[in-house]
Amino acid sequence: MSMNAFMRNLKQIVILLAISLFCISCSNVPSTSYNPWKTITLETESTFADVAFTGDLNHGWLVGSQAALFETTDGGNTWEERKLDLSDEKVSFTGVSFHENEGWVTGKPAILLHTDDGGQNWSRIPLSEKLPGAPYGIIALGSQTAEMVTDLGAIYKTTNGGKTWQALVEGSVGVARNITRSSDGRYVAVSARGNFYSTWEPGQREWTPHNRNSSRRLQKMGYSDKGGLWLLARGGQLQFSSADDLEDWQEEIYPEFSTSWGLLDLAYRTPDELWVAGGSGNLLFSPDQGETWEKDRAIESVPSNLYKIVFITPEQGFVLGQNGVLLKYEPSTEPA
Repeated sequence: MSMNAFMRNLKQIVILLAISLFCISCSNVPSTSYNPWKTITLETESTFADVAFTGDLNHGWLVGSQAALFETTDGGNTWEERKLDLSDEKVSFTGVSFHENEGWVTGKPAILLHTDDGGQNWSRIPLSEKLPGAPYGIIALGSQTAEMVTDLGAIYKTTNGGKTWQALVEGSVGVARNITRSSDGRYVAVSARGNFYSTWEPGQREWTPHNRNSSRRLQKMGYSDKGGLWLLARGGQLQFSSADDLEDWQEEIYPEFSTSWGLLDLAYRTPDELWVAGGSGNLLFSPDQGETWEKDRAIESVPSNLYKIVFITPEQGFVLGQNGVLLKYEPSTEPA
């Protein structure tokens, strides 16, 4: 072998070793010992936005882009698409919520749907042309009672099935990347560019703006089960605030250090166990409130970004993706 050929082979070996070491360093998080998620692919190109169930946990509805509306009657194992007559409107559904058999669906351009028979029939609720923004999300609070937020942070409440609405906040927060509501009625909104966030709680007349606490742009925020805030920032960063002082942020956490995957959502299955989803089929969980992390590598092959995690109960949960991809939590696959 000539010296030039030897040097070329040596160079190739060095490059391969470098790539191997780089890949190993990118996957330093331990793998889970089980995969409790079943992958379901529905015949749609839609990106799913939200899922909710009636008083019967076998009967639920899934919504998303391209007017996607799917119904399940077996707890989420199978889904059937339901077409609505929306003329030629190009609608993206953004939220769904039920109280017993009474349900609501929000979407944009501005659309609000209502049902009182579990979804057998849907009626369209008229919305004012002066509504600030388009309906972004809704929570059914009781019979004929719901609370709706728009993508500009306007919050309204109805107690008569949508006939009239009371404004709960004066003005709006501006264009938001996402808005999340806590179980006790507090909201946190991330600005469209991720430069700052705003909070609101019942009784306040205005949103309260807050500067982000690092140079990394915010991706999404929400409330923990203990009352504090959590945030996901660019570069795979996670942080928690104190429940007593929402401005008191704990040290940054990187569930999967030195990777380029973006983290897109976080949800608690129990007060201690939380799951984080992201781009390219990335799904991680922590059994101890974020102290340690494991990765569900069986999901890495799923050809979808994972945008939202919803736990209906600790034993019933879903991860919503794009191009019809849906993950269903099946705890029976967990070893005893």
